[in-house]
Amino acid sequence: MSVLNIYDVTGAQTGTVEVKDTVFAIEPNKTVLHEVLTAELAAARQGTASTKTRGMVRGGGRKPFRQKGTGRARQGTIRAPHMVGGGVTFGPSPRSFEKKVNKKVRSLALKSALSAKVANGDILVLDATFDAPKTKAIVSLTTALKATNKQLFVVNDLANKEDFNLYLSARNLENAVVLQPNELGVYWLLKQNQVIITKDALTTLEEVLG
Repeated sequence: MSVLNIYDVTGAQTGTVEVKDTVFAIEPNKTVLHEVLTAELAAARQGTASTKTRGMVRGGGRKPFRQKGTGRARQGTIRAPHMVGGGVTFGPSPRSFEKKVNKKVRSLALKSALSAKVANGDILVLDATFDAPKTKAIVSLTTALKATNKQLFVVNDLANKEDFNLYLSARNLENAVVLQPNELGVYWLLKQNQVIITKDALTTLEEVLG
């Protein structure tokens, strides 16, 4: 069993917690990490780019000039793709960029990312009570933990008052992100420097991924 340090709201270590090696201490699979990261980035694309074909562009209902005698190349419509203001050939149209990823592959990628963070000492477990939102307390905490840039906070349930207060306190930090366990993805685990996870959220992650 791997061991993670537990910290209170002041950033002082108050104990340790054992976590499953099958979740937090596996050999990271770079191939799977790349596959899932690519899928997450693709799913985040809006896919709303759109152009009009010659059939969609307004106008062009009549022949622009007579067929013969003008010295110009014959034209059937001013909305042909080669004409100014004409339709677009092979242009983009709204579509989904989502890629299918199997549940086991996604789970392995999350375990790989979490294990890499643990190996680097970048996962910090928080066991603290937040009775009210207070950004100053979070700033003091991150300063004490030496996690002052690009933090990822993982809270168990925003319906819970204490977790919601932590969310309200942390959201004002520059480059900080607050997620719930079911929102956690490879992208944010790789992008953010330190992961500050509540003890309850840690338990939930172990139950889901273990």
